[in-house]
Amino acid sequence: MRIVVVTDAWYPQVNGVVRTYETVARLLEAEGHPVSFITPQQFRSIPCPTYPEIRLAIGARRKVARLIEAAQPACIHIATEGPLGLAARAYCRRRKLPFTTSFHTKFPEYVHARTRLPVRWGYAAVRWFHKPSRAVMVATDGIEAELAAWGVGSIRRWTRGVDTDLFRPYGKALFDHLPRPVSLYVGRVAVEKNIEAFLALDLPGTKVVVGDGPQRAGLEKRFPEAVFAGARAGEDLARHYAAADVFVFPSRTDTFGLVLLEALASGVPVAAYPVPGPQDVLNGSAVGVMDEDLGRAAQAALAIPAADCRDFALSRSWAASAAQFLDNLSPFDPAKAFPQPG
Repeated sequence: MRIVVVTDAWYPQVNGVVRTYETVARLLEAEGHPVSFITPQQFRSIPCPTYPEIRLAIGARRKVARLIEAAQPACIHIATEGPLGLAARAYCRRRKLPFTTSFHTKFPEYVHARTRLPVRWGYAAVRWFHKPSRAVMVATDGIEAELAAWGVGSIRRWTRGVDTDLFRPYGKALFDHLPRPVSLYVGRVAVEKNIEAFLALDLPGTKVVVGDGPQRAGLEKRFPEAVFAGARAGEDLARHYAAADVFVFPSRTDTFGLVLLEALASGVPVAAYPVPGPQDVLNGSAVGVMDEDLGRAAQAALAIPAADCRDFALSRSWAASAAQFLDNLSPFDPAKAFPQPG
């Protein structure tokens, strides 16, 4: 089947959403299912206010329609609730084509953190956006329960995987020049990630932040004792994970936290708050510690054997994730949906 994925989340962002779709598309294409992406890179765009790494497509509606019709897909999946997602939703509704959606980011909480708009307003918009979807794909039990509580229906599970060939124990030498233990954060450096809660902890050793974002400059000034390594990718990123002693995840709003699996695959135990995302990834296992006292969690996690973390990650495959995504799609006949002239 030819599949079109419409996503507002794309490069220059490098995050769990982008990595997930790239990986799943590669696996689906290997199985004979071509995947086309419609992204902000194909449009004139403007930077998102307060978050310039996110590009917002402008004048998208007609071009989205043309791109979908040119692809002649048998399935349409709308990944995000941004301008491109809205344009694709409107097109599918107008043409009476089935489509699926996914919920990757708790935008109501993110918007609230930046503007103080009530969270319930955001979830009213989420409920409206996803209502026509044949399947709203979510990664975890916890997020499914939260969305259901806000009145979102047609929810289907779409789990995540981890590249255990790339993310693996490489040794600790990269951080040998830093006082140990090394506590690591990887991800966007933005207000919704709650990184300040990590940097303010009274922990021995060194705190390292890998990633970039609108909060980086301000946090570097406020926490000069921390090491800000900037954005990393590929094996360079994997080596940063592996060289740490504990991975500290301060976010309270992530719907999954792919970085948790990447850290565990690297043999690094996890410390997090007991909230959806970490709760669902760790799922009662002994490879991480969750506590409302994040510092206590980080200290306790240091005792977890690296081999246990690695073994846990080895059971989470991207192949299973890709198969689940494919099963959740809502196919239609492209020959009927996009009749050829003549």
